[in-house]
Amino acid sequence: MSSKNKNIAVTLVVLGDIGRSPRMQYHALSFAEHNYNVNIIGYGGSKPMQKLLDHPNTQIITMRDVPNISQLPKLCSYIFKTFWQTMTLLMALIFKNRSHIVMVQNPPAIPTLFATWFYCLVFRAKFIIDWHNYAHTIMALSLGRDHRLVRLATWIESYFGRKAIANFCVTRAMQRDLLERWKIKAYVLYDRPPEEFKPISLNVKHDLFMRLSKIYPEFSSDDGGTAFTKVLSEKDVVERVNRPGILVSSTSWTEDEDFGVLLSALCVYEENVENHNLPYLICVITGKGPMKEYYMERIKKLNLKNVQIITPWLESEDYPLMLASADLGVSLHLSSSDLDLPMKVVDMFGCHLPVCAYDFKCLHELVKNGENSFTFSSSNELAGQIINWFSHFPTNETQKRQNEKFKQQLTIFTSFRWQENWDLNVLPVVLQLTK
Repeated sequence: MSSKNKNIAVTLVVLGDIGRSPRMQYHALSFAEHNYNVNIIGYGGSKPMQKLLDHPNTQIITMRDVPNISQLPKLCSYIFKTFWQTMTLLMALIFKNRSHIVMVQNPPAIPTLFATWFYCLVFRAKFIIDWHNYAHTIMALSLGRDHRLVRLATWIESYFGRKAIANFCVTRAMQRDLLERWKIKAYVLYDRPPEEFKPISLNVKHDLFMRLSKIYPEFSSDDGGTAFTKVLSEKDVVERVNRPGILVSSTSWTEDEDFGVLLSALCVYEENVENHNLPYLICVITGKGPMKEYYMERIKKLNLKNVQIITPWLESEDYPLMLASADLGVSLHLSSSDLDLPMKVVDMFGCHLPVCAYDFKCLHELVKNGENSFTFSSSNELAGQIINWFSHFPTNETQKRQNEKFKQQLTIFTSFRWQENWDLNVLPVVLQLTK
């Protein structure tokens, strides 16, 4: 940790819920660990990581939410929202200690890129963009590629991307695309799991199940243990022989994740319980988002008898424990640009949890089918993978051997964590900018 960095102020901008922006929280902690003074600006809602809240070098600045103006016409509402966010973001940037470096998350591009660039221009700060995806491809999902707002977002991303003094992105495919399309040179910073995402002991799993059983009866048992574990003595915990399987997924309930694919696969699972000696399956889906209520209504109508779907909102400290306690993960992420990677898979890999991941153009940069996990392209293919994994559970020797093979690869993956990755790829760039 360098003491000279104490005089350098870094601001991270998230035009979204800070607590649901893990990559920017990791950036903030990495800067703070190197003794930079760090502000992170964004919206409240979900609780940020406790380490971020407790760190002496970090401060969270929450912006005022956009007022409810649903009674206005759609275009007027959008213009008002953009104006409101521009002004509140600029005020948050200006009415704090001057920043030397501003790193902004993209997407969203409007009005984030213009507002942060304008601040950097006036106050002579270094303007950095961290590309998680493209704003214009996400907007095109609902508006269509030829919509004028999509064209505006494309121009804004290309123009202000070239204005940035440094750019980081999440894949090599995106790095190539930025260079070929817009002549933007970007450094690749792959997502890597922080130390919290790791395998855990059976005792820690038992403690999590006991806490969850107070809210969700699916985790409880009549003998004082849980549906998955039982206590032999004060310190002795064992897995139940006939325990349910745990399938886990995380979703933002948005249009770039077709949750119906998993629902269809679970219906096929239900139909094959007896033929393949399948266990009762508890499907834990975490996350918040606009389409959650729509899918919850669909789930109610399925009337599944051998599959129970629960949708808890887990605290940031419990989420890694849930992943480490599960038997199989599912990622439904379909990149709007085909150029980003699902962070949920990175988190699952950190816990040595094998994943069934929806396949798309650059997924191979993270998931290697049959080597460290599975990829699928249809609900039937996903159903087959889930059925094969849980057939004769938990005594299937073929599944156990494949699980061991996957975990060997995931152990190699997790030998290089977020902080080491950040120190190797981001810190040298920042040090060069602040000479």
